[in-house]
Amino acid sequence: MAAAAVRHREVEVASGVRLHVAESGPEGGPVALLVHGFPELWYSWRHQMRALAARGFRAVAPDLRGYGDSDAPQGRDSYTVLHLVGDLVALIADLGRPQVFVAGHDWGAVVAWQLCLLRADLVTAHVSLSVEYQPRHPRMSVLQAVRVLCGDDHYVCRFQKPGVAEAEFARLDLNHLFKMVFGMRKPATIILPQDKTFFDAIDSDGTCPPWLSEEDISYYADKFGKTGFTGGFNYYRCIDLDWELTAPWTGALINVPIKFIVGDLDLTYNTPGVKDYIHKGGFKANVPNLEDVVVLEGVGHFINQEKPDEVSEHICEFFSKFLM
Repeated sequence: MAAAAVRHREVEVASGVRLHVAESGPEGGPVALLVHGFPELWYSWRHQMRALAARGFRAVAPDLRGYGDSDAPQGRDSYTVLHLVGDLVALIADLGRPQVFVAGHDWGAVVAWQLCLLRADLVTAHVSLSVEYQPRHPRMSVLQAVRVLCGDDHYVCRFQKPGVAEAEFARLDLNHLFKMVFGMRKPATIILPQDKTFFDAIDSDGTCPPWLSEEDISYYADKFGKTGFTGGFNYYRCIDLDWELTAPWTGALINVPIKFIVGDLDLTYNTPGVKDYIHKGGFKANVPNLEDVVVLEGVGHFINQEKPDEVSEHICEFFSKFLM
């Protein structure tokens, strides 16, 4: 995307927390809020921003707290899902719209699902990429569930201890690291034996995937070289705290129009039980307004970058249905 097509600014969303926000498209257009995942940035939505702007939408993509050019509060407990949803609520208020369209990927999908749950009044429709909505279990925390399903060597468990994952990520040159992460193809849950690192476990040869340029890789490497990864890891480290904080919404349904898109090679889609949940009624039971499930063949986790045109068209088509 040409640099002139993107506007950059900062928005204060909480006391002492400012988000860097990238925007494209007419300022008076309907807002499409794009929420990135780990380890990504607003930049992950560059293709969708171009497509949405061409359709008359105001595409708004923040760096979430702890990422890129946004502020990174100290301490794990500043990264609960209530903080993250609060940031989006404040950003929506700054945009001056009673409602927005939302698309989220990976952790951004998790946050967007919670925005739909907690503040459905602010969301016209949501397109979720890669991560389906999972309701809060009334008796078992997220980490307990992961350990029951996959044991202590699941990567989410390994990300819990401060400093450990950071040290693993620090061992690699950042350009090589991002080629490894974005190039992973293993269609299975990432299990990390104690004698293996995250990068030992993923199926990636470290070459730049064809859907990214060296310039793209350098952009990620430059930003994470300045911020590190602790902000992103803190999202994982708060998941059980999130489970505690969201107890009042146990059993609540998502009542926003939804489209879900996932790649058939995505590790999330290949987690045990997920396909049955998505396709055999469980997902629809918790998300009554689920309108469509799209599975893209031969596609991995970073779906909005790997298949930008297809994903952009799905998002634009779905959002356009709700325009007056």
